Amino acid sequence: MANEKKRLLSGIQPSGILHLGNYFGAMKQFVELQNDYESYVFIANYHAMTTIKDPKLLLENTIEVANIYLSIGLNPEKVNLFKQSDVKSVCELTWILSTLTPMGLLERCHSFKDKIAKGIAPDHGLFAYPVLMAADILIYKSDIVPVGKDQKQHVEVARDIAIKFNNLYGDVLKLPEPVIQSDTAIVPGIDGQKMSKSYDNAISPFDDEKTIKKQVMKIVTDAAPLEEPKNPDNSTIFALYCLVSSKNEIEEMRKKFLSGGYGYGDAKKELLDKILFYFKDIRKKYFELKNNRDYVVSVLKNGAEKANATALKTMKEVLKAIGIE
Repeated sequence: MANEKKRLLSGIQPSGILHLGNYFGAMKQFVELQNDYESYVFIANYHAMTTIKDPKLLLENTIEVANIYLSIGLNPEKVNLFKQSDVKSVCELTWILSTLTPMGLLERCHSFKDKIAKGIAPDHGLFAYPVLMAADILIYKSDIVPVGKDQKQHVEVARDIAIKFNNLYGDVLKLPEPVIQSDTAIVPGIDGQKMSKSYDNAISPFDDEKTIKKQVMKIVTDAAPLEEPKNPDNSTIFALYCLVSSKNEIEEMRKKFLSGGYGYGDAKKELLDKILFYFKDIRKKYFELKNNRDYVVSVLKNGAEKANATALKTMKEVLKAIGIE
């Protein structure tokens, strides 16, 4: 059909409470795009097993992510929100794709190198992670995959594997396109690096107010004295303030930085106030859903039913193409 919506796919690991980087770097745009695409958003609990070995923590984190998605405005009537593990055929497709994936392709993936550098013990799951991600993308015949700049390679790997499959077995798998919002792709953490749970530099709007304040006040700054002008474009405080403030408010803070007589402590207090104001309604819904676990679980179940229906159609084509069915 000419007016048929394109299909959007995204997944996020339940590796801990989500932060400003997750929200502005990816999650916010899913809410903005939910009217324009047929959206499949999954919680990547299989992926999370490369770092989380505690079963209770994995389950609780999974429900937590679903809660947050619903709190920020994801509409389960418009978006298929589900657990990765509820679509069993994704593991079947992963194996099939792994028989076509060159070792060299996986060896070049920077995510494996980065995680090893952070001290994560290398295992097969960590190494083969991009094949599972490719299966996640390809099994739903996704048109677009919104990702951060650092995740673009995973979509490229999925395309490479799909091309190899199609060349060998026929035109079965759709080639996805990565979509990157360059203005929000990288959100700085309190140390100035990319905000990440792995770096312990995150600010989460879903923490209690005391914890959020503590996180904001730990933002690293230079040693410029109060009276000196300061460069807002080199400031993590200002970069984060721009995410949660209006154009007029941003311009006003820029003037304060450049004029001097404005301390980093005052800037941090303004940032804290803006974060709490920006997320006021979201936080209210988040804490309400904390007490309505049955609803969250039911949303995941319904999303999985729809996701399975799509995945099984793809698998039927794949299995016929490779000579298994």
